[in-house]
Amino acid sequence: MDNSRQDDLSNFDNEEIECAIALSLSEEDQKGKKVIDEDNESEQSEEYYKPHQPEEDVTTQLEEDEQFAKAIQAILSLESPPRAQYDGGNLVPPHPFSSGYRICAGCNTEIGHGQFLSCMGGVWHPDCFCCNACNLPITDYEFSMSGNRPYHESCYRKQHHPRCDVCNKFIPTNSAGLIEFRAHPFLLQKYCPSHQRDRTPRCCSCERMEPRDTRYISLDDGRKLCLECLDSAIMDTHECQPLYFEIREFYEGLNMKVEQEIPLLLVERPALNEAMEGEKNGHHHLPETRGLCLSEEQTVTTVLKRPRTGAGYRFIDIRTEPYRLSRRCEVTAILILYGLPRLLTGSILAHEMMHAWLQLKGYPNLRPEVEEGICQVLAHMWLDSEIYSISGGEGASSSSPSSSSSSTSSKKGPRSDFEKKLGEFFKHQIETDTSPDYGEGFRIGNQAVLKYGLRRTLDHIQMTGTFRV
Repeated sequence: MDNSRQDDLSNFDNEEIECAIALSLSEEDQKGKKVIDEDNESEQSEEYYKPHQPEEDVTTQLEEDEQFAKAIQAILSLESPPRAQYDGGNLVPPHPFSSGYRICAGCNTEIGHGQFLSCMGGVWHPDCFCCNACNLPITDYEFSMSGNRPYHESCYRKQHHPRCDVCNKFIPTNSAGLIEFRAHPFLLQKYCPSHQRDRTPRCCSCERMEPRDTRYISLDDGRKLCLECLDSAIMDTHECQPLYFEIREFYEGLNMKVEQEIPLLLVERPALNEAMEGEKNGHHHLPETRGLCLSEEQTVTTVLKRPRTGAGYRFIDIRTEPYRLSRRCEVTAILILYGLPRLLTGSILAHEMMHAWLQLKGYPNLRPEVEEGICQVLAHMWLDSEIYSISGGEGASSSSPSSSSSSTSSKKGPRSDFEKKLGEFFKHQIETDTSPDYGEGFRIGNQAVLKYGLRRTLDHIQMTGTFRV
């Protein structure tokens, strides 16, 4: 049987094939064919004659036709059904089957008779339709896609489904079938929502959760500290003195010199809470107070010497001593929680220094949202100047009202990219604080300083007790 006849039959649909089979079978009963002699067409009448082909040859030919038709139909029935596909987890309808001349979208060669796949807007040899991850043929009825690249569902999950940075498991889908997770705004940690309820420890500084395969340092007052924050943490009163001098210089650069020598003490959490209770007039950022500007005479316990790391990733041998605060001026001391990274310690110190400046310069009885708001503005300004310094003068925030100078680090050695991100995170915390005093007070105060300048805003606060609006 010649190739042209095969090409013609290959284009039949099922109904045409069945019709051809029926016609072929009907010819078996036919005894003769109509013959016209073109030379004697006008003179001779019609007559029938027996075919020259023997009867057994006719039967053989019909059987071949029937077998060929059945073979074509078998080929059509073997074609794989169109496959459903997933694009980022969403079901994409399969492309309809197209018949005729076919070129494989994978190897760009002609697809002959046999199995082929119709999907992604083209047709494929089964061996050419491969997973973009493992490069093996995709034989499953369903597959996933990323962009225009197909994947086994299992390969797509391994390559694209996010893993929890805490438990290292695939983040589960919620009741709507969507992947739901929580993420740190700056430090690229993503985790299952369930870890917010299962008491997974957080770093007391950067607020990242403790991964199952990583141990955070345990401070003796119950806080946890990650190793990155530990790298720049300030652990005792003596170690904090260079940073204290830097922030005093920062205030001098703003023409806001603090004349009195105010004691600075690093303390544990219980000592800070005890001092806070002893302070008659003070505004505190609950539930976690990290700094305090004291104006009352009292005795506090300060961290005298940096503790060392013992078994179980715990700090041990912490040395403290009582420190009697006497009232020589309106401010008796500034207390800061020990064990926090340099940038967080500095921003707290800049905030508390502003409380001291306001008291020493005669800004009495300010409303909490005004006093805490302007103190947060100074903390934000100091962080902005530090980030500017870490960046080498590039990428400083334009949202800060002003910065006097870029101070040098009180910690020796190069400043890490992590420390810059940490500073951005601390700024973000100030900017997005939801409390009425620290959050809304900062936003109103910062807007006033941006519009009128720091000095004019402070003068307005002294005269009216409010921000200029």
